[in-house]
Amino acid sequence: MTATAPAPVHPVDEIPPKRQLAAFGLQHVLAMYAGAVTVPLIVGGAMKLPPADLAYLITADLLVCGIATLIQCIGFWRFGVRLPIMQGCTFAAVSPMVLIGTTGGGLPAIYGSVIVAGLAIMLLAPVFGRLLRFFPPLVTGTVILIIGLSLLPVAGNWAAGGAGSADFGEPKNLALAAFVLAVVLGVQRFAPAFLSRIAVLIGIVVGLAVAVPFGFTDFGGVVDADWVGISTPFHFGAPTFEFSAIVSMLVVALVTMTETTGDLIAVGEMTDRKVEPRSLSDGLRADGLSTVLGGVFNTFPYTAYAQNVGLVGMTRVRSRWVVATAGGILVLLGLLPKLGAVVAAIPAPVLGGAGLVMFGTVAASGLRTLTQVDFKGNNNLTVVAVSVAMGMLPVGVPTVYEKFPDWFQTVMNSGISAGCLTAIVLNLLFNHLPAKADSGRADGSGGSGGSGGSADSGAEPDGLSGGGVEKGVQKSREEAV
Repeated sequence: MTATAPAPVHPVDEIPPKRQLAAFGLQHVLAMYAGAVTVPLIVGGAMKLPPADLAYLITADLLVCGIATLIQCIGFWRFGVRLPIMQGCTFAAVSPMVLIGTTGGGLPAIYGSVIVAGLAIMLLAPVFGRLLRFFPPLVTGTVILIIGLSLLPVAGNWAAGGAGSADFGEPKNLALAAFVLAVVLGVQRFAPAFLSRIAVLIGIVVGLAVAVPFGFTDFGGVVDADWVGISTPFHFGAPTFEFSAIVSMLVVALVTMTETTGDLIAVGEMTDRKVEPRSLSDGLRADGLSTVLGGVFNTFPYTAYAQNVGLVGMTRVRSRWVVATAGGILVLLGLLPKLGAVVAAIPAPVLGGAGLVMFGTVAASGLRTLTQVDFKGNNNLTVVAVSVAMGMLPVGVPTVYEKFPDWFQTVMNSGISAGCLTAIVLNLLFNHLPAKADSGRADGSGGSGGSGGSADSGAEPDGLSGGGVEKGVQKSREEAV
């Protein structure tokens, strides 16, 4: 009797050698570190917290970032999507938290609203899971494209020296960013396979080595940082639960769930492990649990980090254990502030050079998903065009909605949530509602063919819902899974 061959391991579940795990994981940490510490810096700065409290917020944030990433990647029971997803503080919550913190509620009111929002996300996770059928490739490709495009200004600000820096836009900053970009591209093109997969890490290390002698950064903060920092629950006092604060944070919760859904679907596409309703619910439930932990351990709401989605697509390293290793590194950085200060010393232009290629990769992945969509004889091009326009509007004109109510700004000032909501609504409008009576065609496909749009397949006009393009593509997605 011959022994049966072991079942092949999906690339998402493969465990690379330890040396590669450490290098790949560190690469993910460097890609998201600046974004991770920005939220506590903004909120703490707006509340005029003393430096010691600000440092405490940052270490607590890094610790919970790591724990949240471990929950999402490794998972337990019905928590965690078990994909290579990095978690970090959501920027959608910054404005509401600053408002709550500076109008009398302080940090305890912020943490009370964050805890309630986390519990709400856990309760709503199954509902969002059932909405996955409203995310065909037309919607997911558009959302992934918007995620990438909305991140590019972040990389641009880094490349110019960091928003608000005294030397913003200096040629030397852009030259350093261009040098790092050239190193990343050169390593990816000419280096052996393993080195090409850590091209971003090599670019950042080489860029830092060049930046130090030219005076781009200093390590004075490393000397001042403590060796050990322990985050304790409710360090700033017991949470308080104010109605207005809770309402605003619940709006943020809906926005972050929408953004996380887009990120999870994007990573599912990149790793060839499509996100199903159950796994989407598990991923959102992990977001909720991490947000509750954030409220307990003196930090903020958590969501999937889109910059790391780009890194997965660029390096083609699909193992969730790589990102879990990054989560472990973040835990160490949260417990050892001196290590965190070393990472914080990396100058913004170095991150900008790497960010340009990473965030561009996200946008390109969205275009790749859109190649599955039929644009002939239907309104799909309109769906993409208007959705991208709505997603880019707050990115290009940040003050466009400043005269609107706070809840509206919370939703629409995020280009990702604005574009995602627009794509969902327009897809329903054009592809699910009954077509105009005078536009019916027997072939239903506008001559595109091959999409289930023939008369005997029950297609509605324009070859869409009821057996049209969307259904045909969705069927192929299900078969792939």
